[in-house]
Amino acid sequence: MARPVWAGVLSFGLVSLPVGLYTATDSHTIHFHQLQRGTSDRIRNRRVNERTGDEVDLADIVKGYDAGDEYVLVEPEELDEIAPGRSQVLDIAGFVDLDDVDPIFFDKTYYLAPRGKEYGKVYSLLEQALDKAGKTGIATFVMRQHEYLVAVKAEEGLLTCHTLHWADEIRDPRKEIGSLPGRTKSSAKEVRMAEQLIDALSMPWKPEEFHDTFRDKVTALIEAKRTGASVEKAEPPAGATGVVDLAEALRASVERARSPKDTREKADTTAKGHGKGHGKGHGKAKKGAAAAKKRIGGGPTDLGGLTKAELYEMATAARLPGRSAMTREELGDALAGAAPAPKRAAA
Repeated sequence: MARPVWAGVLSFGLVSLPVGLYTATDSHTIHFHQLQRGTSDRIRNRRVNERTGDEVDLADIVKGYDAGDEYVLVEPEELDEIAPGRSQVLDIAGFVDLDDVDPIFFDKTYYLAPRGKEYGKVYSLLEQALDKAGKTGIATFVMRQHEYLVAVKAEEGLLTCHTLHWADEIRDPRKEIGSLPGRTKSSAKEVRMAEQLIDALSMPWKPEEFHDTFRDKVTALIEAKRTGASVEKAEPPAGATGVVDLAEALRASVERARSPKDTREKADTTAKGHGKGHGKGHGKAKKGAAAAKKRIGGGPTDLGGLTKAELYEMATAARLPGRSAMTREELGDALAGAAPAPKRAAA
């Protein structure tokens, strides 16, 4: 069972509810150790006195505020002593409409749970009232020598606590970013096509359908390096869309978004053709290569609608050397070069 990262009392009006605060999310980032190049020696971070070079024990370290001409020393216990009560109370100052809190203020999410079954009724009552009212409770509390501004919300039968940024922590983008454009004039046609593209790409929000593909690639890279296998390079990023070709890019994007069926049928046809040409044994491998060359006989334009995986299958059938390290464009160029020149019509 998870342990609370903070325990105290949730207070609103004259009602007090003992609660525990639990971390709501996990990080699945792949972590690496630091090693000295050419060795398997770990690199460690040490707390070192910059004057003497000696390592310092954690118990001998105090906090120091740079006041200019001197450091003001503060012991960790002194920080706890200045707010002993507030560190145990999550005090709701009031309730606001949930939609009024701009998403930029939200930072980290925690779960709130009652500290005992006897407090379940009070907990459930607050959750139901918040849910029905569409409100969120704005509160402050102290945890780990920091004061937090939080929003207490009702979410699917439980209370959640979202830490918020303070107002003075939100940067003004107009002051911070010099490259932001002003209100530019777009043609009615461009706006209409942009709206059509957004409509064509609209979909229901299903977070479970998304996953960390880069983490998968890092895992594959580690396994490939461990076993000595080759690693496929990623495709380069798409070039920036200029002002001149913006309308054409929008038009093509709308057509592409509206015809996924055509794209799938083309891919299925290619895959079926490859399946017929590919088989076991040396003789069948030759037939697969011939089938791949036959499919690409029309030149590079025939390859434009294929994915990298489809191109790679064709390259495998054609036995192109170095295919595992090629990008999508390199696979297309190599396959086009492997194809026989198209026949010319007789004069």
